[in-house]
Amino acid sequence: MKAMLQSVVAASLLMLVIGCGGSDANRKATFPIKGKLTVDGKAPGSGVQIECHPVAGIDTKNPTVSRAECDAEGNFTISTYTSGDGVPAGDYVLTFVWQEFNLMSRNYGGPDKLNGRYADPAKSTTRITVTSEGETDLGELALTTK
Repeated sequence: MKAMLQSVVAASLLMLVIGCGGSDANRKATFPIKGKLTVDGKAPGSGVQIECHPVAGIDTKNPTVSRAECDAEGNFTISTYTSGDGVPAGDYVLTFVWQEFNLMSRNYGGPDKLNGRYADPAKSTTRITVTSEGETDLGELALTTK
C-alpha cells in the first residue's frame, strides 16, 4: 500500500512539473499598449472590458488572447501573458463590453451598458496597429451608449 501511495504521489508531482513548466519557446514578443476610455464624455468607472482581435485571424499554431479592463478613471494597459505586458505585433480590431462584476461568481454579467455597440469585431471601427517600436499610447478612445 505504501509503495502504491508513493507511486501516485510521484506521478502527481511529475504531472504538476510537466503541466507548470510551460515553454517560452512559443511565446510571442509583446509590445506595451495603453490608453484611456471615456463613455459619453466621462470616465466610465471600472468594468469596461477590452479585447484585441487579430485582423488576420487567430494564429492557430500559437494563439494568444490580449485583453484589458479599464480602471475607474478609464485608463487601461493591454495584457497577453502577464499583467500589462502588451500585445504581439500586428493589426487588431478592439471590442468593448461594459458589464457589472458579480462578487459572488467573480465574473462579469448582465446587460452590456454600451448596448452591444462595440462588442462585435466584425462591426467595430476601432483598429490599432502594434509595432515593435516600443509603447503605443492610443490616447483617449471615446465611446457612447447611444
